[in-house]
Amino acid sequence: MLALLLEFFGEFIVQVLGEALVELGLHSAAEPFRRTPNVWLACIGYALFGAAAGGLSLLVFPHHFTPAGALRLLNLFATPLAVGACMAGMGAWRKQRQDSVFLINRFLYGFIFAAGLAAVRFVFAG
Repeated sequence: MLALLLEFFGEFIVQVLGEALVELGLHSAAEPFRRTPNVWLACIGYALFGAAAGGLSLLVFPHHFTPAGALRLLNLFATPLAVGACMAGMGAWRKQRQDSVFLINRFLYGFIFAAGLAAVRFVFAG
């Protein structure tokens, strides 16, 4: 009887924690689109979007572009830095033209998006 209660309680806890994580994920995914975003949730949202983009990129490009070893590891860090800089430059250009500037047009958010994408490709590309 006690074992049965513990199984139900364990299942309940797992489902509650799972739903809480999904709820956090949904809020994080929506955060970059809010007018006044929470910076931490927006970062999580861009990381999730980057990871999703990395997963989709594996459908088109299933293999690494860089050879195994130091270059691949360097690519994991250098490319997101370069992408973040490009996005910041694009944001400055858009601001100069008085166009709308999105969150991803800032270094941090561009970097986080690219880091999520690069991490998925680093781990899962063949």
